[in-house]
Amino acid sequence: MSETQPILALKDIDTFYGPVQAHFGLSLHVGQGEIVSLLGGNASGKSTTMKIILGLVKPAAGDVLVGGISTLKLKTPEIVRLGVGTVPEARRLFGAMSVRENLLMGAFVRNDKAGITADLDRVLGLFPRVAQRLDQQAGTLSGGEQQMVAMARALMGRPRVIIMDEPTMGLSPLWVDRVLELIRQINGQGVAIFMVEQNASLALQIAHRGYVLQTGRIVLEGRAADLLTDARIRDAYLGGAEAA
Repeated sequence: MSETQPILALKDIDTFYGPVQAHFGLSLHVGQGEIVSLLGGNASGKSTTMKIILGLVKPAAGDVLVGGISTLKLKTPEIVRLGVGTVPEARRLFGAMSVRENLLMGAFVRNDKAGITADLDRVLGLFPRVAQRLDQQAGTLSGGEQQMVAMARALMGRPRVIIMDEPTMGLSPLWVDRVLELIRQINGQGVAIFMVEQNASLALQIAHRGYVLQTGRIVLEGRAADLLTDARIRDAYLGGAEAA
């Protein structure tokens, strides 16, 4: 993969649910080391975009590339092996399992035991609060702590890009600030981030670039700093609560 090649690219994607079209020629990309935000209201196609990247939904047309490799014929574990991590909406931890077990689930596609042990130590260094909860059942953690575990779990797969679906949803303002700072730190280690976030202002403050998705079409894109001051973004997304 060349240094100029996007780590993640969706090209001319058309998606259908039965007779209903969800995407119309959707194209976007995430460069190496970037934070890119996807904004949009209800039924805009954001969640379907995430599912397409993970291979959970197959488009009717177009292509999905990870490091220049098409993923259309790949299953989700194979896509993860290419370097795609995920922090799903509502975190989706295994509540009855320990924090340690949840973290190790993030390395399910790996078989390098020494590397997994080293990465666990590295991840716990980034998330000291998670390190204090290793033997605790994940379901007993606070929402903010569970979000940290979900992010740490994603890192255990050694991803080149992490897709995050509403990473601050349901969190207190204090935890929102902490999660956003952790996203910056993860990105600072060279991991690209592609995130859907309900709070457009917060998302654009930490992103390098952004896209606005409306009824399955990209209607606006650009540098995050420019989008923050764009009247169309301000009126549609920054004037009140953002829809998921």
